[in-house]
Amino acid sequence: MMKAVAVESGEASKAKGHGVNRGLSVFDLVLRIVAIVGTLAGAVAMGTAEQTLPFATQLVQFSAQYDDFDSFKLFVIVNAIVCAYLALTLPFSIFHIMRSRAGKSRILLIFLDAIMLVLLTSGASAAAAIVYLAHTGNTSANWFSICQQYTDFCQRSAGSLIGSFGAMVCLVLLIIFSAVAISRR
Repeated sequence: MMKAVAVESGEASKAKGHGVNRGLSVFDLVLRIVAIVGTLAGAVAMGTAEQTLPFATQLVQFSAQYDDFDSFKLFVIVNAIVCAYLALTLPFSIFHIMRSRAGKSRILLIFLDAIMLVLLTSGASAAAAIVYLAHTGNTSANWFSICQQYTDFCQRSAGSLIGSFGAMVCLVLLIIFSAVAISRR
């Protein structure tokens, strides 16, 4: 009689472990979708950021576009790459919901998620440095703040960073939750 109780409690803990891993897998899917939205929104917002200053003459016009800055180009490209990667990994996330004990694919995703996190961090940091410089300028180098004239451009480029930094948080959580799911195997 005692052995039957021990076996049943062991089976219950295994079932509980599967439920936790399944819950982590569902959360993984949700985080990937949120990160896709963040990177896509960041890339689109930055890629469409431009402003032309109004002047009385058509011969002289001053404009600011995202492709005037190499850091902003890098930001758009990196966000597009990470967005595509996250979209391509959605089937893995769905697979992990169905097969909560899958381990090798989780290890692969941890590795690739870490690479994408580094890539996204570098692109967002480079863009954030330029946005900061555009807002505050640098008096020692005689660089003036361009955001006093190009307010719409600066607001749009600064706003695009929010989605990218949000996606970075999602990737960190994805790595942590995948590691927890692997350790629970």
